[in-house]
Amino acid sequence: MVNSSFYPSYFLLVGIPGLEHDHFWISIPFCIIYIFALVGNLLVMAVIFVSPKLHQPMFIFLSMLALNDSLLCTSSAPKILSIFWFNNKAISLNGCLLQMFFIHSFSSIESGLLLSMAYDRYVAIYKPLQYSSIITPSVILWLVIVFLVRAVVLVGPCIIMIKMFSAFKTNVIEHSYCEHMAVVKLAAADIRVNSIFGLFVAFSILGVDLFCIFLSYVMIFNAVFRLPSKEARQKAFHTCTPHISVLLSFYTMAIFSFLSHRYGKKIPPYIHIIFSDMYLLVPPMLNPVVYGMKTTLIREEIWKIIWKR
Repeated sequence: MVNSSFYPSYFLLVGIPGLEHDHFWISIPFCIIYIFALVGNLLVMAVIFVSPKLHQPMFIFLSMLALNDSLLCTSSAPKILSIFWFNNKAISLNGCLLQMFFIHSFSSIESGLLLSMAYDRYVAIYKPLQYSSIITPSVILWLVIVFLVRAVVLVGPCIIMIKMFSAFKTNVIEHSYCEHMAVVKLAAADIRVNSIFGLFVAFSILGVDLFCIFLSYVMIFNAVFRLPSKEARQKAFHTCTPHISVLLSFYTMAIFSFLSHRYGKKIPPYIHIIFSDMYLLVPPMLNPVVYGMKTTLIREEIWKIIWKR
């Protein structure tokens, strides 16, 4: 099937090229990370839902981040594990495009939620007296709607453009999941438009969000350094620490995965694939751990629930 152009009804996901014989052993940490991510995020959502003390904007954003993280890792992990455990490599064309849409949409929403949380911290520190009048339930709802619409409007055309290809060189995807450029490169056609639009989408989401987050933290640190007491400055920094940790884990892996797929020709394929898989699994696992350990209110509510049981 490699030497002729055709329109496939299904694709074959390789998993991790070059490490096929080690798939079972690789699956063990993957499975553990996925279970921890799922349990951790479900626990965070449950604690915030049952604890009236946590019904505040910051924790509402955190619960939405936990929900999105659960969906993000679930959109890829079950299929990856089925490849590793059962050699179940086949995925239908529409199933592949649907998985691609969900993975990139949830990644876009994740970035938007992190931007919203940066804005929440900016208002809390820069304009504390106006916080309750600025960060209202209606504002939170509109932010969520905007990021949902943005994901559909930007990611949707990528899927449609792939669907418009009339033929593919092969149906073998050298990846563990249906990543946009990994599928586009299989097309027996000029893919420059797809590649350019993919770069535009990445810049419109990651680039714009990172720039806005950077500006918000410049203003946050400016406000923090103006606080009169050392204790007040430490308290302000402490409220930002979990968010900064989550930002670093998500954007570092996202940027590496994105750039290495396009420009990292000297990087062994299995390194790129492993990092791409980890990008979808590690941040969702770390987020509830970071917020659970660093946020006193969440820690206290978790212990209350445990002791009551």
